[in-house]
Amino acid sequence: MIISLENFIPLPLTGISREESGFWESGGVVLESPGSYLLTAPSGKGKTSLLSMICGVRKDYRGSILIDGTDIRQYGPMDWSEIRKRKISCIYQGLELFDELTALENIQLKNGILGYKTRDEIREMAQALEMDNFLERETGKLSFGQRQRIAIIRALCQPFGFLLADEIFSHLDKKLEKLTFSLISRECAKNRSGLLLTSLHPLGKFNFDKHFIL
Repeated sequence: MIISLENFIPLPLTGISREESGFWESGGVVLESPGSYLLTAPSGKGKTSLLSMICGVRKDYRGSILIDGTDIRQYGPMDWSEIRKRKISCIYQGLELFDELTALENIQLKNGILGYKTRDEIREMAQALEMDNFLERETGKLSFGQRQRIAIIRALCQPFGFLLADEIFSHLDKKLEKLTFSLISRECAKNRSGLLLTSLHPLGKFNFDKHFIL
């Protein structure tokens, strides 16, 4: 899968100085799977906007986003349904979990669409992130870091050509960062899929094919 950005910039950033970035409005940024990409910038520099636009949630940008050569502005609701079901999986900064459901029920909302993972596989991923003892707990009663890990597991419960992950380490300690990156890397390798991960700071302890700085 190939995601291409051509002369692309979110409209809210068009009036902001961006001399240090070679990313916005460049001739072409290409993200290809399998491949891993880190995107770092301070808050307010467009990281979340970019991921939301690739996912088709926001459309307030200039330039083009192409998925496998097709401009995403051509996609209708049914196209996006299939893309979000099979080609792109997103871990949003806001997590988008249902507080009144248990952690496992939140995961199964995604997994139940295609039955992509078995219950044992879900529990194995939860165990890898030290969340196996919290699956039956209401999500609203979990800490934000625990909720992050549930959102990560949920995003891995579908096929994907690209995983988009927005500041997913913000509430995790160093040990959990390592466990989480290991799980994500394993699942991406299994799918031969790409990873685009955003962060406020460089993640020198992890290897990426390319590092973009906004």
